[in-house]
Amino acid sequence: MKLLVDMNLPPRIADLLNDKGMEAVHWYGIGTPNATDSEILSYAHQHGYVVLTCDLDFTALLAASQDKSPSILQIRGHGFHAEELSNLIVSVITQNISEIKKGAIVSIDSKRARVKLLPLLKTLEFTTQKD
Repeated sequence: MKLLVDMNLPPRIADLLNDKGMEAVHWYGIGTPNATDSEILSYAHQHGYVVLTCDLDFTALLAASQDKSPSILQIRGHGFHAEELSNLIVSVITQNISEIKKGAIVSIDSKRARVKLLPLLKTLEFTTQKD
């Protein structure tokens, strides 16, 4: 599984993940720093990457597109040390590898990981009218 670490996370995360046997690259190493989230998502989809990010926009883009890939690992919360975060990511990937390979959004915080399979279902809104 190849991980694409978004610009909002430090490059050290990619290095630590590689040291732990994962295949990770930071976006700064393959793309422009001012790339849009859509461009990064498209690149990840075309090249078989799972996106690792803190950015909520990726989830919104996938929900709007109804695509089944790429999977997103979304870090929620602040104050993680790089080593702690890399250990958490490896643990979450190990526990949820089949879902991530199928296409999923995995929301990760210090206490748990929540998995939603792709494509995300649209929420339907209904308005009732009185006659």
